[in-house]
Amino acid sequence: MKSEKNVIEFYVLCNKLKNVIRTGWKNWNVKRDRIESVAEHIYGVQMLAIAMWSEFKYDIDLKKVLFMLSVHELEEIVIGDLTLFDINKEMKKQIGHSAVEKILDNLTNKQEIQDLIYEFDERKTKEAIFANQCDKLECDIQCKLYDEENCVDLETQKDNIVLQEKNVKKLIEENDSWSKAWLKFGQQLYHYDENFLKVSNYVMNNKISKK
Repeated sequence: MKSEKNVIEFYVLCNKLKNVIRTGWKNWNVKRDRIESVAEHIYGVQMLAIAMWSEFKYDIDLKKVLFMLSVHELEEIVIGDLTLFDINKEMKKQIGHSAVEKILDNLTNKQEIQDLIYEFDERKTKEAIFANQCDKLECDIQCKLYDEENCVDLETQKDNIVLQEKNVKKLIEENDSWSKAWLKFGQQLYHYDENFLKVSNYVMNNKISKK
């Protein structure tokens, strides 16, 4: 009974991420019938990882990356989707790791899963570096897709805390679209390698949505 109970309790906890809407889209008042959940982001970032590995021939353990990405947002079951505008990096890591330990507490292989999450957060191994770039670029790509659907009106951002950041405000003023400003912000903030930068620029300069 114990193993069966552990499986279902963990599954039910993780299932909550289907209903946790990504905070960034709420901040920008994205208008759409369905806005991306954390669970959908997890799926998207795994698919992006497979495509990047396939097309750019990265020398990485892809299975490890996919496992890492499948659990990298577990903390958000407890703490929610906190952005860099809500909390500093070190504080988020501290409360996130505490949340992960509680979530994994009853699983037999909890240490292996925790270690993958901590590896992802430390961003020192080639798998963690690759996975983190996928995590950031996936968000940038989703922004472009929402922009192509005209889901964001820059005239209705009165309560947007992100626009209080001077660099974000400057990028919005200097660029002709919300997504271009977002993609440039990502390129400035995250340490994309040459391949991720190529994909980011392609997204910026081309229509990517498909009918």
